[in-house]
Amino acid sequence: MKRIESYVHKLFKEIPDSETKKSIVEEIIQNLEEKVMDMMDEGKDEEDAINKALIDFGDIDDIKKELIDQYSTKNSPTKSSMRLMFSICAAGLIISLLIFMNFYYTPNVIWFVYPLFVIIWWPFIMFYRWYEQRHNHMK
Repeated sequence: MKRIESYVHKLFKEIPDSETKKSIVEEIIQNLEEKVMDMMDEGKDEEDAINKALIDFGDIDDIKKELIDQYSTKNSPTKSSMRLMFSICAAGLIISLLIFMNFYYTPNVIWFVYPLFVIIWWPFIMFYRWYEQRHNHMK
């Protein structure tokens, strides 16, 4: 059944590796092998059963498109870097507003530092996600 495995792997070769791809490929190979075994039980020889199973398998363009879309939206370094830049800019604006409000309304009490610790976590989290996706994308 190596022919079935090589056929299915050839169909999915341009799809980036992921757990989803791996499970779909394994499921397709298993289904095709079961179909071949059923046909062989009905009296067909192995070569004819494999040919018939591969012909009946049909087109997988929809599955390939879904996997590519899933990979590109999930692991896009440009999207994660855009999120990182947005979080840095937005946190900077919020912190600037808090500093302005602190010194304009209550110049004798410095309180802007306390919400600063909460706000600063947002860019840190986005940086971690950006770094993780960049690191995984390079593998």
